[in-house]
This record gives sequence, structure tokens and C-alpha cells, in this order.
Amino acid sequence: MPERTPQQLAEHVRDRMFAHDRASKWLGMSIDEVAPGRAVLSMTVRDCMLNGHDLCHGGLITTLADSAFAFACNSYNEMTVASGFAIDILAPGKLGDVLTARCNEVSRAGRTGVYDCIVTNQRGERVAVFRGRSYTMKGRPAVAD
Repeated sequence: MPERTPQQLAEHVRDRMFAHDRASKWLGMSIDEVAPGRAVLSMTVRDCMLNGHDLCHGGLITTLADSAFAFACNSYNEMTVASGFAIDILAPGKLGDVLTARCNEVSRAGRTGVYDCIVTNQRGERVAVFRGRSYTMKGRPAVAD
């Protein structure tokens, strides 16, 4: 099999990971873009995602950012997991909003990485900022060929 470019590898990992990512699919997420160290995912806020204030549950906004983080940090096809993250919710997600998480690599050295995700709504307004820390298990592919 010919060697893949970094972009082809990121797309291969995206396809294989998403095929088994039941949580992201269940929440209706789509992967809009992927590149080495980068991913963009979106999801529409549905009625079942609303909390008692009729706002998108903060945990689901976090899940969207975490999924974008997962696709970004696994894009090199080295099994990478979260070692921690922090999120600040800046504005509510509302019924019908299309939330988009744009995740970019800040640093990747040795086994650790740092990734920033910005979650916006369809008007481009910031809903949340997320910083994820990753740990790579060297020698283990994220997906098998």
C-alpha cells in the first residue's frame, strides 16, 4: 500500500474512528473538516438536549468540543486519549442552534499535547472555549489498516 500523505492519514483516521464513535453519532455530530492536528465538528441542538432552563445542557456542549479534540489529536494515527480538559461556557446554546467546535493543536511534544477548541453558534458567536490535554500511547495506532 502506498504511503499516505499527512492529510490522507488524518482522513483515514477520521473515517475509521467515526465508524465506531457511537456517542458522537447518537448526538448527531458531523465532522466538517479534519487535518493533521485539527478538526471541526458540528451538531444541531435538539429538544432532547435541553436542560430545565430550555438551554443546551453544558455537558453536551463539552461533549462536542471533546469529540473535536479527539479527532484532532488522533489525526496522526497514534492512539491518543485525553489526560484532562477545562471548558468555559460563555453563552447558551438554544434549540435549533448549530454549534460548531473548531479544534487546533497548540503543542505536541513527546507523549503530550495541548489543543484549543472554540465552540460557536451559527451566527459565529462564541458559546464555549475548551482546552484539552492529551497523552499519546506511542507505538499503538489509533485505527488499524
